[in-house]
Amino acid sequence: MIGWMKPGVLLAVTALLTGATPITSSAHVEHHPSTCKLPVFGPGSRYHPKIDPDDFSPNVTNPWFPLKPGRTLVSTGVKDGEKALDLFATTSRTRMIAGVRTRVVEDRLYLNNILQERTSDYYAQDRCGNVWYFGEDTAELDSRGRVVSREGSFHAGVDGAQPGVFMQAHPQLGRKFRQEWYAGHAEDIFWVVGRHATVTVPLGTFRHALRTAETTALEPDVLDNKYYVRGIGQVAELSVTGPAEGLRLVEIIS
Repeated sequence: MIGWMKPGVLLAVTALLTGATPITSSAHVEHHPSTCKLPVFGPGSRYHPKIDPDDFSPNVTNPWFPLKPGRTLVSTGVKDGEKALDLFATTSRTRMIAGVRTRVVEDRLYLNNILQERTSDYYAQDRCGNVWYFGEDTAELDSRGRVVSREGSFHAGVDGAQPGVFMQAHPQLGRKFRQEWYAGHAEDIFWVVGRHATVTVPLGTFRHALRTAETTALEPDVLDNKYYVRGIGQVAELSVTGPAEGLRLVEIIS
């Protein structure tokens, strides 16, 4: 348990974010054939993936990035030179984005025990098991909880913004994807650099983890590695270049 946030407080925050009472149950994993055509990486100005809302569901069961309503991934580490706590909470709520019903995930970042950023993320899974990212509403807060910036927020289909592939059903080494596209605001890209990585975090040591590289044209000097474990999702995010930052999974609340 997190030493600098009391257990009762952490559970209360989790229940508030997910909109569900924490319960214990096994993860449901489905397997899908990889037959869907995914967008080819290229210039953002030419990036217009074809989206058929009938091909998507808010029920995200991809084993590398499962979003189980009521479950929260708790990570700790360092960000901006300060002690960081991140709560990634999958809710029971959905939201329509660009005609697609998406799953709402609430992400909360605390620095030195003060809420610094709150984000609502919107994900959906296509019929082949690929996870897509359809947007986010993010707010950066000051020490008094007042919103000072909403930079990075976008909804696919609004003002030229486009959804992106967040996780393939069957990850391919080296293939680049745009995770999002909103010119000048949201331009993250990623690619898989390893499918049998070993990663150690406070929750444990995991072998055969998926390791990805992630960067953005908005911060070209920053490169991160993320590690994903089947049945769990992201267990670590570590800087490779740029500011020395990192988050590692310490607990799963479900």
